[in-house]
Amino acid sequence: MTLKTPLARARGLGSAKTGAEHWWAERWTALALVPLVIWFVISVIAHMGDDYSAAVAWIGSPVTAVLLVLLIAAVFHHGQLGLQVVAEDYVHDERWKLAVIFAVKGGAIMLSVAAILAVLRIALGGPA
Repeated sequence: MTLKTPLARARGLGSAKTGAEHWWAERWTALALVPLVIWFVISVIAHMGDDYSAAVAWIGSPVTAVLLVLLIAAVFHHGQLGLQVVAEDYVHDERWKLAVIFAVKGGAIMLSVAAILAVLRIALGGPA
């Protein structure tokens, strides 16, 4: 038998103190994605029908390259945050949950680095 109140027993059993940061990160990446996706869709529509050299020239533009890198980083970070929440909510075995979160984070890092390197290679005039 304990003399603690229900509130005292519940303290320390809540979130791991990172829920708010995760929630805010999702909101900030979503907010960043709105103008970036609008810009990207309009740009792709404007360049439909262009040949390979025109596409390389467009990606090679400094403003376009920076915006593409920001878009790639925001897309993969936002996706990773969302998939992490899904894993935390629906994978109940702790080992599997950690494995899924590790795989999602690792995949997001690898794919975003590959995409950013591809953009930078084109923007800096590397071999195509």
